[in-house]
Amino acid sequence: MRIPPKINKAGFLYSEMEEVHTIPLSEIYQKFDSSPQGLSSEEVQTRLQAYGKNEIKKKKGFEPFKIFFSQFKSFLIYILIIASAISFAIGHMVDGFVIATIVMINACIGFFQQYKAERAIRNLKKLIVIKARVVRDGKQMEIASTELVPGDIVLLEAGDKISADIRILESENAATIEAVLTGESLPISKQAGDLGGQVSLSQRNNMLFAGTSLARGTAMGMVVNTGMKTVFGEIAENLQEITPTLTPMQRRLNTFSKQIGFFILGLVAIIAFLGFTDKFDLIEMFLTAVALAVSAIPSGLPAVLAMAFALGSIFMSKKNVIIRRLPAVESLGSVTVICTDKTGTLTEEKMTVQSVFANNTFYGKRGHFLFDNEKKIDITKSKELSLLVKTSVLCNNARYEKNGEYFEYIGDPTETALVENAVNLGFDKKALAEAEPSTKKFEFDSVRKMMSVVRNSGKYETMYSKGAIKKILIASDRELIDGKVVPLSHERKIELLRAASVMESKALRVLGFAVKNLKLREEASEDKLIFLGMVGMIDPPREEVELAIKECRDAGIKVKIITGDSELTAKAIGEQIGIKGRVVNEVELAKMSDEELLLSMREISIFARTDPQQKLRIVNALQKLGETVAVTGDGVNDVLALKSADVGISMGKRGSDISRDVSDLILMDDNFASIVEGVKEGRRTYDNIKKFTKYLLAVNFSEIFLVMITLLMGLPLPLIPLQILWLNLISDSFPSLTLAFEKEDNVMKGQPRSEKSILSGIWGFLILAGLIAFVAEFSVFLIGLGKNLPIEEVRTLVLTTAVSFELLFVYACRSSKALHKIGIFSNKWLNIAVLGSLLVHLLLVYTKLGNFFGMVPLTLNDWLFVIPFALSGVVIFELYKIFAKRKSVVRRAP
Repeated sequence: MRIPPKINKAGFLYSEMEEVHTIPLSEIYQKFDSSPQGLSSEEVQTRLQAYGKNEIKKKKGFEPFKIFFSQFKSFLIYILIIASAISFAIGHMVDGFVIATIVMINACIGFFQQYKAERAIRNLKKLIVIKARVVRDGKQMEIASTELVPGDIVLLEAGDKISADIRILESENAATIEAVLTGESLPISKQAGDLGGQVSLSQRNNMLFAGTSLARGTAMGMVVNTGMKTVFGEIAENLQEITPTLTPMQRRLNTFSKQIGFFILGLVAIIAFLGFTDKFDLIEMFLTAVALAVSAIPSGLPAVLAMAFALGSIFMSKKNVIIRRLPAVESLGSVTVICTDKTGTLTEEKMTVQSVFANNTFYGKRGHFLFDNEKKIDITKSKELSLLVKTSVLCNNARYEKNGEYFEYIGDPTETALVENAVNLGFDKKALAEAEPSTKKFEFDSVRKMMSVVRNSGKYETMYSKGAIKKILIASDRELIDGKVVPLSHERKIELLRAASVMESKALRVLGFAVKNLKLREEASEDKLIFLGMVGMIDPPREEVELAIKECRDAGIKVKIITGDSELTAKAIGEQIGIKGRVVNEVELAKMSDEELLLSMREISIFARTDPQQKLRIVNALQKLGETVAVTGDGVNDVLALKSADVGISMGKRGSDISRDVSDLILMDDNFASIVEGVKEGRRTYDNIKKFTKYLLAVNFSEIFLVMITLLMGLPLPLIPLQILWLNLISDSFPSLTLAFEKEDNVMKGQPRSEKSILSGIWGFLILAGLIAFVAEFSVFLIGLGKNLPIEEVRTLVLTTAVSFELLFVYACRSSKALHKIGIFSNKWLNIAVLGSLLVHLLLVYTKLGNFFGMVPLTLNDWLFVIPFALSGVVIFELYKIFAKRKSVVRRAP
């Protein structure tokens, strides 16, 4: 058994520092120890053992346990775990169990959401089994692409996926779509041949790369690299070295957890000290301090966050945005810059005819019709237009198939655009081709830059030609004008080139068309053609993108295009959708220092012809400027930037597996407008997080100050530990959870969130709400003591006041708008939660279960006494909203 050649550091099968595209074609079989008959079965097995399967390998596999335990990485969670442990240690089993349950629910929700996303992607990969046609033992056979090895001879035709890096041995009119690797949306011509010296990836036209596909033509080639040694694989390996960044929500939550944790623990320590130095029992004071700590720390926040994220992910999925990491729900709502691909995200990802020039007239294409200014043209009455469109389909290798109510166009994007245009205008390629069968074909090549097909109508033969406008004009000596064939002078050709320049200035790809009548059996040659006209094509913007860009602008979000396409094309698309500013190409970007890039970043709107490292550099520069960056991507060339961005957004339709693996979100429809819908939902989610954070802290702080003040005044404890924990259980559970269902309007009118903590901007609300709650509860406590009521009854009144206050105050936290504006019944889940919590409290008050909590039944007079204090919070805040709104209206009035 032969030992296969060794792999050098570059990943190639030959020695020293040679580049595979530079090896002379005459030496390629020798270098890879192969032959035109392919490898033998025994040699294939040997090489499979030496180089492994042709697949991308992950350094770290799918780790469910790691995903689960990562849900506990939060300072707030650490405090809750400690609180639960203390509760169990001092015999408060119910409290310990409740806190532990909340922590576990939070972890499980996060785990199952992330696990489900990971599993879905893994299952998707299993469904995609790419086949490859190879020559082995002198015979053609079809194998799984994972079984390819270096030295294999591979046969390819239009539409085939390329599964390894391949050196071309033979080709005919071959071109590949390499957008997934280089960002270039148009097909790249490929041919066998030798290349000398170092050339860029996009210039290696004698190579086919893994992850791309053959757009047209046929090719035979030799596999030179597989798996992790392909260009695709090298990027994947680099990618796995990048550590994902924390989401904005994770950073805010960490800051918030530390702020609130230390603040609450400090207050509780003061209370404990006051109690220890006073007349209170040491154990009772310790239990009170623990109960206050557990109650004041928003133990329901992790569960509420998880529910908010889960709900947000459900709502986003209805907008074609699939969440892979739950915190990314909010992260998308925090972005300040969206760096987007052009092809397929901003555009329709298919070439479309936009303009036609014939008979010395420009015609615009709208829908299924041609227009001369605003006048609709009947194409059947124009000999020039009819013959031009007929030529565009008869000199064409693309085909179409009826799929239900729609046509499916197959072939080179430019040729499919011409066929689709003809079908829209009422032409039937199949019928035309059957009426005039092909007798000879001159395929397109990169030297002639034109294609011709000779067809026989029975009476005579006609050569139909298309190609680059300059080449067609050189080959033409006549022109069809007003139904007559007239001579085509040099001056007229210059005029026609100027007309073509008008189209090209709009980033249209221009093709010229011509015909030539031949006698039967006359030798065909591509000269002395009759020029018919030109067609301008472009991959047009999606209809909804312009509005989405405007919404981003209104919301303070900057949009930058990063594309592998040319400056001209990118600028034209940008202007059509409302993105204006400086355009920088890859050469200019390479010359910029990091400092120059940072200084210029705000004025640059479009980056053209960028490579993967440049895209990553742009993202890093924006992050250094303090921006929260979302990046879209679909190919291998995007994965470095996707993983480094604050929010990585991959494509569901045309995205590669590797780009989906590293992303936070997946756009199922590849549409930029769906990102904007996701931003809206993300902002709503964060607004709701702020709401229940305000609610939980506002009502919980009052209990700490209530106990502290009574201790300083030498009064009895207003609430015993069990009552404090009961209050926490009632207020921190279902009412706060239902705030996640709130739907705010106009979320895209404000600026992106730049705050570092969830507490930013809400301290005033917390202090005022906490003060009102404290005054209400303390007043009930003092009045009860003043009436010399039994301490159990006083504590029951205080607890019922606190429970009722908090259950009603949740309505004041729903929105910055007055309650009558948003509707009391607009959140049915909140109403159910409040009513249910109140019924549970009544059950405790009026049954023997209340004895365990030191409570006594209340009379009607007691309730009449409590209700005004319970309503004080929501009434004061709602009145403030109403008067503040009226005041702002008066200020705006002329």
